Amino acid sequence: MEIIKLKDDYIKLGQALKAAGLVGSGVEAKALVLDGLVKVNGQVETRRGKKLYDGDLVEYGNNQIKITG
Repeated sequence: MEIIKLKDDYIKLGQALKAAGLVGSGVEAKALVLDGLVKVNGQVETRRGKKLYDGDLVEYGNNQIKITG
C-alpha cells in the first residue's frame, strides 16, 4: 500500500495516481478513471478531479493508496 501525505487540505485523484507512481501522466490517469478502473473508498470514481482527503483509500487493480493528513 502506497501512502500519500497531504501537503494541503486535499489532493486530486489524478495527482494521487501520479504521485503513487501508478501512472506516468495526467492523460493516463484520466483514461483509467474514465474507464471506471479506479475506486475511491470502495466506489467506482469517474472524476479525475475528485478531491481526496485524510482517510480516503484509492484502489486501482491490486494497488492501494492511502491518503493521510
